[in-house]
Amino acid sequence: MATDQTLETQTDELLDDGLGVLHRKALTILKRIRDGALDPETGHKKGPSYPISKAASLVGRTASAIREAERDGRLPERDRTASGHRVQYSLEELDHMREVFGTRPWRAPTDTPAIISISNFKGGVGKSTIALHLAQHFAIRGYRTLLIDCDSQASTTMMFGYRPDIDLGEDDTLYGHIHNPELLGVRKVIRKTHFYGLDLIPANLKLYNLEYEIAGYLAQNQSFDIIDFIAQAIDQVVDDYDIVIMDPPPALGMVSMAVLQAANAMVIPMPPSVIDFASTVSFIDMARTTMRQLEQIAGRVRPAYNFIRLVGSRVDESKSMHKEILSMMRQVFGGSMINSVLRTSAEIDNASSRMKTVFELDRPVTSHEVHNRCVKHLNDVCHDIEADVLRTWESRAGEAG
Repeated sequence: MATDQTLETQTDELLDDGLGVLHRKALTILKRIRDGALDPETGHKKGPSYPISKAASLVGRTASAIREAERDGRLPERDRTASGHRVQYSLEELDHMREVFGTRPWRAPTDTPAIISISNFKGGVGKSTIALHLAQHFAIRGYRTLLIDCDSQASTTMMFGYRPDIDLGEDDTLYGHIHNPELLGVRKVIRKTHFYGLDLIPANLKLYNLEYEIAGYLAQNQSFDIIDFIAQAIDQVVDDYDIVIMDPPPALGMVSMAVLQAANAMVIPMPPSVIDFASTVSFIDMARTTMRQLEQIAGRVRPAYNFIRLVGSRVDESKSMHKEILSMMRQVFGGSMINSVLRTSAEIDNASSRMKTVFELDRPVTSHEVHNRCVKHLNDVCHDIEADVLRTWESRAGEAG
């Protein structure tokens, strides 16, 4: 007859084996999705490219001005496809055009870089969707951008072609930097991406250990300086960037608090449902209370935010309740809500299933109408936040629309 200890051992082995099988199968599927997102010629993700009309709009000049610059040698002559069309322009080529035309949107050295936290402690509100598209938007527009994935689930990291817990070790994330700051230096964990002008500090599951380790440090040392580890990391490299965007965990833990301490601006995604509205109100109250406690107990200076904006996310205006709650949100939060909203779209879900954002799609997955409508909604949200950033830069404040 089996003893209790034998039964417990058998149960543990069964559990380990069952979960192990599920994990291996899931990794196989993840690899298949990741490989489908890679360029078969290079084995890497491919950045977007644009026809001359779109390139001209992004550069701030006319298509005629680009052609003229190519004719007189200021820009290299354009290759043609087999069908005689101009080869499209990459983001790197757009940056060179901006340099030639003097239209780079970089902040002046006296302007404070925007360090934006995309925060909410509830999952499924569109936090990573906004962080990803916003970072890519700024890169497409020509800003020097750093995206920091602070979430151990690493969904943002995965969208750049990584299998986080296979392709990345603990020294490839902020976890490695905080443990070996002198050895690594935060520059060593910054990675170039397939989006020219957009750099990434990736994340993986190891980052979750920081929640416990920071709490242990606080208890042992009675010092809250550890909360500044993200701010200190950013401070080492921030002069290289115009925009820093942070995607924190969907919980108000130690890492999220470090993100809020490092930020000088905050964007809060909030779907128009009763549960999400109530959760967001709780998040705002808890964040405010926690920062006040840090100020009173630890004598810390409360973070100063250049702007805090709420964004209606995952909005389905075919639902009457969404319309009602969105209207209520606008009445309650007033000017703290940006005008545009991020609507639900099959195009976002379909792009994600291909390990891409909507901005990376070569062609619509659904239909041209759905795709164009989705791109417009994303652009509207990103442009509104960009306008908030420009208002904080003295050199560009007059351009904010």
